[in-house]
Amino acid sequence: MRFLLYFLMAGCLISLPATAAKAHILDLNKGDYISFEDMMTDLASVRIIFIGELHDSDAHHRAQLQVIHQLKEMGVDVAVGLEMFQASDQWALDLWSEGELAVDQFLPIYNQNWSMWPVYSSIFRYARDNEIPMIGLNLDREVTRMIASNGFASLPPSVAEGLPPIRCDISGEYQEYLRKALGGHGDNGQMFMHFCEAQVAWDTFMAWNLNNYLQANPGKVIVTLAGSGHSWRFGIPEQIERSSKLSHRILLPEMPGRMELGRASSKDGDYLLLGTEAGPMH
Repeated sequence: MRFLLYFLMAGCLISLPATAAKAHILDLNKGDYISFEDMMTDLASVRIIFIGELHDSDAHHRAQLQVIHQLKEMGVDVAVGLEMFQASDQWALDLWSEGELAVDQFLPIYNQNWSMWPVYSSIFRYARDNEIPMIGLNLDREVTRMIASNGFASLPPSVAEGLPPIRCDISGEYQEYLRKALGGHGDNGQMFMHFCEAQVAWDTFMAWNLNNYLQANPGKVIVTLAGSGHSWRFGIPEQIERSSKLSHRILLPEMPGRMELGRASSKDGDYLLLGTEAGPMH
């Protein structure tokens, strides 16, 4: 998907074209279009910025990088939170951000956590070059698998004691989303509850790590990169609301058939980043 956001129209990622006066961004709270500059002023005033993505979309990652870059240019003390990295591998992210690991040393750890390095590499390199902390937010995959298979109650006490309380207490909208993710097989039975607990475990654990990081770093603003299913209001942001109520904003990329003009609302997020399907900005 190609964004029409003006900061993606330049041939160079960071250099913005002087003639691009408006961005294709819809303020979902006001129901009106907003400039990139006005959105960035708003984002700089909160503690957490969620930017959703389709993981394999290069355009989505360019948009994420541009927001991180602009915050840095504005003098914001910024960090980057990652769904893509397990919290247990934070040591590797610390060494990377401090410039202590070369790419060939870092890639094996990255590949244990995630994939698609070519579409993520610009963000990781920018963070390293600018000494921006990168924070691993996610649960270990084995824990997630155990929950998805047999529920949160099946976890050994030694594992469960290291996690925040997890409960599948979610909105009707989120339940509908999860049932769709199960391909229409999500009834109210055990399979659905286990899947729900696994999904909510991700969101709760990531919110928990965000809270802990920001409490330890009161001057930081953290840009959180996660799949749109985790970034929308019923995902990690809802767990933030339940726990700390840290100020936050949600940016969601337009995804035809899922998150698009005419269907997305303030119930989903704060800003919709519009693609080519949205037509010209006025």
